[in-house]
Amino acid sequence: MKEKDFVNRNSDKWTHALLMVSKKIPASGEDMAEAYLDITSDLAYAQTHYPGTSTTNKLNELAFTLHNHIYQKEPTRWSRLITIWTRELPTVMYECRKSLLFSFVVFMLFALIGVFSQLQDPEYARAVMGDAYVDMTLANISEGRPTHVYASSPELDSFLFITFNNLMVDLRTFISGIFTSIATIYILFINAIMLGSFQTFFFQHGAGWESVLAIWQHGALEIPACIISGAAGITLGHGWLFPKTYSRFEAFKRSAKQGLKMMLAIVPITIVAGFIESFITRHTEIPNPIRITAIVAEFAFIIIYFVVYPRKFRKEAAHV
Repeated sequence: MKEKDFVNRNSDKWTHALLMVSKKIPASGEDMAEAYLDITSDLAYAQTHYPGTSTTNKLNELAFTLHNHIYQKEPTRWSRLITIWTRELPTVMYECRKSLLFSFVVFMLFALIGVFSQLQDPEYARAVMGDAYVDMTLANISEGRPTHVYASSPELDSFLFITFNNLMVDLRTFISGIFTSIATIYILFINAIMLGSFQTFFFQHGAGWESVLAIWQHGALEIPACIISGAAGITLGHGWLFPKTYSRFEAFKRSAKQGLKMMLAIVPITIVAGFIESFITRHTEIPNPIRITAIVAEFAFIIIYFVVYPRKFRKEAAHV
């Protein structure tokens, strides 16, 4: 890209940053931080393609000014923690909303394929889950306790194993995005196929609704975490495949940072899901209205925090 075209494409953004620094337009700390990330990315691109030019020098000065403005007062540890969860993570979720939507659509499509495959072949679950697991589940169903698998191990042992395993799956889903996102999509495929086929398997054997009430007590958090980790992986892969005006390395660093923040958001969710699966799901004697309320509340939290609030926050920030 010619230097003139680079300047024309980004001049409005640089002017906006200057106006924020000079306080001619109001700006929150998050706005300043976002502007700083954009300017430093543009600076890296300019240093690579237009070294020693006036454009590079001006961007360097602007980045320095923004840095000093942002860090002139160090936030406390607690205020920083609050900012991460109330501003930074919602901002990232909004910026990566297309990746999140894509991950959700892909997961649901694969889950429907799992449902269809199980309906066409009642033995399909064996290919997905293995004979031992299916036979154990059939035995539990025949004994009138279809989800007894969740009570087959001590609570603490289950919690540690399940939580660690789920965190590793989420991490692999994210890191796999470096391989052009194909590996991330494959992991989503495996998990969605398992979910769709096995949920259908329960309905085929007359235990569908009991499986829904049991599985989705933790699944309402666990499955969205899987989808969000997929979105993080897709974001990671998209960054270096489509760098836009940034250098490929700079675009990769930017997308990796966004993906890591998304992963940070799902860590506590995965831990809570593991706790519910280990300590609560096994208690099938809990009244159904309570179980339904818990499932609805969990889904509502996911939708509000990861979809509704980021849009609302971004809209309000744009009108500050």
